[in-house]
Formats: sequence, C-alpha cells, structure tokens
Amino acid sequence: MDVFDAIADPVRRGLLEQLAAGPARVVDLTAGRGISRPAVSRHLRVLGEAGLVTATDRGRERHYALVPTPLEEVATWATALSERGGPAASRPPVPPSRLDALDLEVRRTVRERAGRPVAQQDRPSGTAGEIA
Repeated sequence: MDVFDAIADPVRRGLLEQLAAGPARVVDLTAGRGISRPAVSRHLRVLGEAGLVTATDRGRERHYALVPTPLEEVATWATALSERGGPAASRPPVPPSRLDALDLEVRRTVRERAGRPVAQQDRPSGTAGEIA
C-alpha cells in the first residue's frame, strides 16, 4: 500500500500520532477512539502494509511501533510543493478587480458621510495598482 493512501484516513493518522509517543498495544490504541478493536486492527494492518508500523508479539500481546522512515516521502513531497508555490504565496488572495470594488465602496461611504453624492468621475477606471 502507498504511504499517501495509508495516511489519508484520519483514524490512521491519529494512530500514527499516538504511536509517535512510543509503542502501544491494540487495546491501548482502541481506548477513546469509539471504534472496535477489530477496526483498529484493520487500520494497523493497512499502516503495516505501507511500512509505517511494525508489530512485535510479547506473550499474548501484540505491540505496535511507528516506523517514521516512509514518512520522509511525504515530507519531501510537502516541502517541494510549498517551494513551488513561492511567488503565488506572496500575492494577495483577493483579485485586483475586487480591490477596485472595495475602493469604490470606500469612496462612496466617505462621500455619503460628507453629504455629497458619488460622481461618475470618482469611479476607478483601472486596477487597484493604478488608483492614486
């Protein structure tokens, strides 16, 4: 199974977070989740197929531990993705045409409070960067 598919489920991500604190038994991992032990075992099997957890039998109990190495693929992908977004991240999330509309509303409000109607020549003609 693919690491990305394995971590796509919020229950599995929660199990990984809990295992990051140290090895745990299925009964410990089930506590407080609101799902059955067999369901947690199925999630652990998926995580094991992706290489994210290992299981060790200790007597009658099975202890699961996190294997963080496969997560390096996710970290590399996320880093590359955030670096590609460079210039786009510095642009405002609002298109310039919306800023023009905001400028018009601000001018209209100022004129109304001053008691004067908004004249046609007060309307912006270009983009937000062209308005003085």
